[in-house]
Amino acid sequence: MTDTPIQVVVAMDFDDALIEQLRAISPRLQVERHFPTVPERVWANAEVLYTLRTFPLPEQAPRLRWIQMHTAGIDHVAQVPIVQAEDVDLTTASGIHAVQMAEYCIAMMLAFNYQLPKMLAFQARAEWPQNPYAIFAPRELRDQTLGIVGYGSIGRELARQADALGMAVLATKRNAMRPADDNVYGAAGTGDPEGNIPKRLYPPEALTSMVRECDFLVLTIPLTETTRSLINAAVLAAMKPTAVLINVARGGVVDEAALISALAANRIAGAALDVFDAEPLPSTSPLWNLNNVIISPHISGSSNRYHAKVAALFAENLTRYLDNRPLLNLVRREFGY
Repeated sequence: MTDTPIQVVVAMDFDDALIEQLRAISPRLQVERHFPTVPERVWANAEVLYTLRTFPLPEQAPRLRWIQMHTAGIDHVAQVPIVQAEDVDLTTASGIHAVQMAEYCIAMMLAFNYQLPKMLAFQARAEWPQNPYAIFAPRELRDQTLGIVGYGSIGRELARQADALGMAVLATKRNAMRPADDNVYGAAGTGDPEGNIPKRLYPPEALTSMVRECDFLVLTIPLTETTRSLINAAVLAAMKPTAVLINVARGGVVDEAALISALAANRIAGAALDVFDAEPLPSTSPLWNLNNVIISPHISGSSNRYHAKVAALFAENLTRYLDNRPLLNLVRREFGY
């Protein structure tokens, strides 16, 4: 029956206002917030779950039909039994991070073009350089080439921002013959839904060919068995010696030892790294001591409006669920994202 109640469990610290926004979507939605733990009795009738790391066992939640994740990546929960259940849909928060992560990447490109770390080093020494024009000689982003590895929501918003700054954009995409992205979430006016911005889309097999053209190489791909250590010694060797790598994906998509070797030998100009194999990054990592690296503590996707953004996505998907329409950001388990 169309008036059958739907039990929705929010296993996150959403405030009262966000919970009320979700309840207001339909009287059918019985939205309960349980954080940090979900009582055993609640799982029995749960049909929809919003969560980051809290999951029931399959036998605890026989009515569960859909899990909405708080994150874009699912590599941290891929082995959870209920996540693997074929009769439970899984959707991600892909798209809510796009603007801030794209801006982070633009900030890192500007930091390298204008040599911000070197500038701050002079400031720390209270030293005015003798020949500042020769030392800094900044480059404009305009007319530089950006390569984006993984043309999803983050890559598409980065492409839009870079294109507005006059950069040439190249990108890899799993299915390069289908530029458009269907049934993915994106805020109005952002991204590149039709895939029109890149001068060329490359299949993943042609990654090495693409990186030869790039002044900046940005990684926005999910971590799966096929993308683990995708950026290896061979790919790094193909990059321009003046090129900079920016990783906002997952640490595992890069062969970290090969990257450290390339940076230490100045075979590439530098790297901006927000993600690492081990997090927190151990104090013993050589990356801390390289002067051509900018390190940030996995914050590129953060926003002071994160909960509000992801609640808006969840609300849209709840409306679709009620209307029996396709959910946004539905995970295809065969691809791992």
